[in-house]
Formats: sequence, C-alpha cells, structure tokens
Amino acid sequence: MTFHVSVADVAQIAILYLVFYAVLKAARGSRFGQALMGGALLFGVLIAFTYLFQFDVLARMLYWMLSYLAISSVVIFQPEIRRALTALGALLFSDKAHAFDPNRITPERMAEVLFELAARKMGALVAFERGISLKGYETSGVELDALVSAPLMVSVFTEPLPLHDGGMVIRRGRIASAHCVFPVSHKTELSVSGMRHRAAVGLSEETDAIVAVVSEETGRISIAHNGRIVRFAEDGPATRSAVLRWMHKAMPARKTASEDIVLWFQNRLRKLRTKKEAAA
Repeated sequence: MTFHVSVADVAQIAILYLVFYAVLKAARGSRFGQALMGGALLFGVLIAFTYLFQFDVLARMLYWMLSYLAISSVVIFQPEIRRALTALGALLFSDKAHAFDPNRITPERMAEVLFELAARKMGALVAFERGISLKGYETSGVELDALVSAPLMVSVFTEPLPLHDGGMVIRRGRIASAHCVFPVSHKTELSVSGMRHRAAVGLSEETDAIVAVVSEETGRISIAHNGRIVRFAEDGPATRSAVLRWMHKAMPARKTASEDIVLWFQNRLRKLRTKKEAAA
C-alpha cells in the first residue's frame, strides 16, 4: 500500500497543528485548559479502548456524547472563551503605533513604588493593561493620565481621600485612571481574602491584565494573572526579584519598529520646535 502526500495535505496538517498548539498554549494554566486536557485524555483512552475491542455501540455513544459536550462547553466555559476572543481581537486591531512613551515608568521603578506602598502598609490595587483593553473599567473611575510616581500613588491610596478606594489602571507606563471598579471573583478559595484580592483575581479572569495588590493588613504584595494569585512573603531579595519579573512582564521595555519610528518623529518635532523658539 502506497501513500501519496501532497503539498495541500502537508499544509492542512500544519494548519491544524498550529490551531491546536495556539489553543493549548492560550488555555494553559486556566480552568478551561485543565478541563480541555483532561477531557481530551479521557476521550482518547475511551476511543482507543472501543477501537481495540471493537465495541461499536460504545463508540457511537462516545461520538454522540462528544458532540453534545462540545456545545455545552461553550456555555460552561463562556468567560474563558470570551477572554480568548477578546485577546484575539486586541491582537488584530490594537493600536501599537503609539504604544511607546519615553516618559513612562520603568519596570524597576514600578517595583520600587509597590514596595514603598508595602512598607507603609498602604492598601493598593493596580492593574496593568496588556493586550485586552481596560477602558471599559476606566469609565467607572476617574481619568488621570498622569506620570507614575511614588508620591502620587501614595496620595491616591491614602485614606480617606476620594480616590483611595477602588483600583488603578496603568496603561503604557502611565496612570490612566483611578477609583475604578473591577469585577470580583467568586472562587471558594478566596472566601477569606479581602475585596482587593478578589477584585484582582476577578479582573485577571476577565482580561489578560496583570494586577498587583498591596495588603493594608500585612503589607505584603500579591500578583494576580490568568485567574490565579501569587502571594509573596515579606520583603526580601527573592520577593523583590519575583515582583520585578512580573513588572517586566506587565510592562515590557522592548519597542517595536513602529514605536521606534514614532519616537524618531517625536524627537525631530521637538528639535524643530526648539530651533524655532531659539530663533524667535
């Protein structure tokens, strides 16, 4: 028996491989990913078992159940699917040409600001926008569009000032908005956690944002991402190194080619404006 493999066959296999790889990579670590891997493994074993022993009735039942599970999974994992589709839309239509701001705060400085808030035991909730836009949550707060600095963040999160309650949104290294309302997670393991931690996990469930929380009771920093929360111990070299890695992930320092072009034009316009002012 000979097999003839055409270029179209190879292309179709490659496309299927890329699709499955992208789905598994996007779902890795989430509730949807765990259920997907577990269900695929279970059905793979059952189908192999029915094929090996030629259980035709059981095989038909499995295929029937699989079709209904595929439909029901859309309802069960609706939040995860919505987040994945939102991330895909953000990837295709996001505006990256103006993403670079030469005055934005660096990840190193942002980590220092968080540790300064932690040293003061000042409760804080800070969300870092990534691929999925957080503008829908900004409308519930107060727009600031300000440079990030320790004195400003201390003044925002100081009680009983008007903006201390709620979350802050950081976009492209700047404070976009404060006093924002984030969705609250209803996970049972968070029942003993405060509202800031539950809101951080809730926002990370709905978006791809990285959310930092500073506890006003213990002064410890926690990071929420992808529906999970990582609680760090007291201030120390290991904690500082871990938080810094999260800040680099939340605010990547690398620039794209379009960002370099925009920055070049900004510098040229600034120089021309300076020359005109000097000539005047």
